Amino acid sequence: MTLSTWLEKERLRQLIFDDNTPAGRRFEIVLTVAIAISLLILFTESMSNIPHWLKLTLGGLEILLTLLFTIEYIARLYCAESRKGYALSAWGIIDLLAVLPPYLTFFFPGARYMLIFRSIRFIRIFRIFRLFAFLNEGELLLKAIGRSIHKIAVYFLFVFILVICLGTLMFIIENGHPDSSFSDIWTSIYWAITTLSTVGYGDITPVTPLGRMLSSFIMLLGYTLIAVPGGIVTASFINTTNDPVRDGRCPRCDNKVHKTDKYCSQCGEKL
Repeated sequence: MTLSTWLEKERLRQLIFDDNTPAGRRFEIVLTVAIAISLLILFTESMSNIPHWLKLTLGGLEILLTLLFTIEYIARLYCAESRKGYALSAWGIIDLLAVLPPYLTFFFPGARYMLIFRSIRFIRIFRIFRLFAFLNEGELLLKAIGRSIHKIAVYFLFVFILVICLGTLMFIIENGHPDSSFSDIWTSIYWAITTLSTVGYGDITPVTPLGRMLSSFIMLLGYTLIAVPGGIVTASFINTTNDPVRDGRCPRCDNKVHKTDKYCSQCGEKL
């Protein structure tokens, strides 16, 4: 690689990957606007009563935007310090998902609606406008969920067994009544899920007095059970935020810190 080629690649890398520079920030803002336009086109095209000329215009704009995102993805691969590392990273996969759907429509016509994945790229706004505090709060929440995932899994297993038992019990109570919609256990379990979750579509309702009593009990029970996962995650979130130097990193910017440090040297967060 010649020196001029290397310098050109470095300038391109700074433009695409470094949003600390004015040019890099402008590049990211242009991409964010392009993503917003692409999503508006997707939402508008899903309407069945739009004029034919508008549909053609939107189709042309979508082709241009697809070319833009394709060129951007290729440029990122070209100037990335590690092409494999970028391609397999979370951002690399998200960028690829933003490009692929229009090409997949040649094989699967409905695949173009996967363009909704482009909305994930709006997360870049946090980097563009330096909203790191909000982004780090989101990371704290994800870590709290990760720490409590086993408790939540046990809880949902309990709920799964509970709806099977309640649905079967309702089937025993309601089955055989001429006006009952509980024709089988599968239908009864579906009813138990919608009732316990307090959704209550109303498509299946008990007709016997005992069935209505059980239904009322399940509704009240649902309000209690819904609050449990939130309490588990909240407790884990509090424990996470109260552990300021977890894994030797700052809770705000994730910078490496020492346990003896009182403030983070990167962002000034009190430890």
